[in-house]
Amino acid sequence: MVVDFRRTAPPPVPVKIDVENVETVCTYKYLGVHLDNKLNWSTNSDALYRKGQSRLYFLRRLRSFNVCNRLLLMFYQSVMASVLFYAVVCWGGSTRKRDNGRLDRLVRKAGSVVGMELEYLTTIAERRTLSRLHSILDNDRHPLHTIIINQRSLISDRLRSLSCRTDRLRRSFVPRAIQLYNSTQRELSIMDWSA
Repeated sequence: MVVDFRRTAPPPVPVKIDVENVETVCTYKYLGVHLDNKLNWSTNSDALYRKGQSRLYFLRRLRSFNVCNRLLLMFYQSVMASVLFYAVVCWGGSTRKRDNGRLDRLVRKAGSVVGMELEYLTTIAERRTLSRLHSILDNDRHPLHTIIINQRSLISDRLRSLSCRTDRLRRSFVPRAIQLYNSTQRELSIMDWSA
């Protein structure tokens, strides 16, 4: 798979391993995440939606057997949410509104089956992104540790934002995580100031 964002990209140079040509593909499934050559995550969202729909059917079947809400919630978290939010740190900030809406509707339907309001995609993506950022800040052996530490402001506890020319880069992990970190730091300082 060749990732190229140019409008008129030249044909890729053929790659050979031994004597065989390597096939060029538009999409590729790697560790359960569907990647495409434009990194817009719509293929991944479609696959997640289909998987979520099939698991929602089983959740509804369990409810038809009068299973208690606690077990329904356990089934949702272990079978449905684990699939829907797998690797959400990678793709959660970069999906389109239409794809977010479809997955959120699926979560809302599951919530009506379980009998409680469940967390939506953006909430889970933000929480897991912040958790990953904190684990990177705590681990000085992580490859991103020095990059993120160098963004620390000398005046406050905030992280300086990275310069991003494209929206694709702005919604990727490091700039998005820094933005979320700074917004939570601001909320914490407001709470401390008001207390």
